[in-house]
Amino acid sequence: MLHDNPEKCALILVIDLEATCCDQGTISPEQMEIIEVGAVWAKPTGEVIDTFQRFVQPQERPQLTSFCQSLTHIEQTSIDTATHWPKVATELAEFSRRYSGECWGSWGAYDRRQIERECVRHSIENPLVGFSHINLKATFAKARKIKQVGMATALNIVELKLEGDHHRALMDAQNIARLLPWSR
Repeated sequence: MLHDNPEKCALILVIDLEATCCDQGTISPEQMEIIEVGAVWAKPTGEVIDTFQRFVQPQERPQLTSFCQSLTHIEQTSIDTATHWPKVATELAEFSRRYSGECWGSWGAYDRRQIERECVRHSIENPLVGFSHINLKATFAKARKIKQVGMATALNIVELKLEGDHHRALMDAQNIARLLPWSR
């Protein structure tokens, strides 16, 4: 279920993922596996009221590429000691039901598709079943009457500084939440 107006949501669950990746083109989007989940419950004003972060141990490619480690600043030891997607999905489902929100958003459609792929891979139910998804990248662009841009560029456009490390799930989710007032 897709939704296109974050203003209609009293609270929004903002989610960002990091996944296995390679700069050599050897890992297709369909083969990527989630390695980190960051989520925040936020008001449409951008105020964050709760946070969630978990590392996820990939099943098919448990060894991170040096490119992936360099991009995300996630160490292999964090992944080696992480739990697998089914347990993290259960914890994300519990976090998603802490508040009476019905909407979740991400910067683009990648995160929605990656959660769906991961659930199919592990034969489990989507932890966000019943929630409407908002493509916040699209709503930001539509509200500003511009082409879709990356999250860091969007922050620059509205004169906000990127906080924390880019390509870390929780920090990116928090930065995306800060853009909510400009995404309606």
